[in-house]
Amino acid sequence: MKVILNSDIDHLGNIGDIVEVKAGHARNYLFPKKLALCLNKHNLDIMKIKKNKIQKKLEIEKMSAIEQKQKLEEITLTFERKAGEKGILFGSVGVSDIEEKLKDVGIHVDRKKYHLEEPIKKVGNYTCKLRLFDGIDAELRVEVKAEGEEELDKK
Repeated sequence: MKVILNSDIDHLGNIGDIVEVKAGHARNYLFPKKLALCLNKHNLDIMKIKKNKIQKKLEIEKMSAIEQKQKLEEITLTFERKAGEKGILFGSVGVSDIEEKLKDVGIHVDRKKYHLEEPIKKVGNYTCKLRLFDGIDAELRVEVKAEGEEELDKK
């Protein structure tokens, strides 16, 4: 069954694309959630108008993503956590910690855009990738220190 996508869907397509899906998937998932429209002339005309409006909106989003990328790549987030002798943390630094720290700085990024392979469990320097927009990725520097590490360095 051919349908017109009403929104971007991962692994299927972008808004306005005409894709082939199984009838059950369209009937039970895409149509009830208003993610797709049945392919016909009326819906094609509606989608052309809608797609033009969305193109303008996407260009604005792309420009703001470029600005946000520049801000994120200038920042280094520093976390202090309790750690053992070999630098292994008691706990970890995850996406939620990074997101919270960025909010404190005044930058809001949707949680779905963070790509951290696994939580950080050792002291050191890391990078967290953020997919801000299609084709625009930012690398955020994350530094994890052991609590009281600076005091030991000064002695």
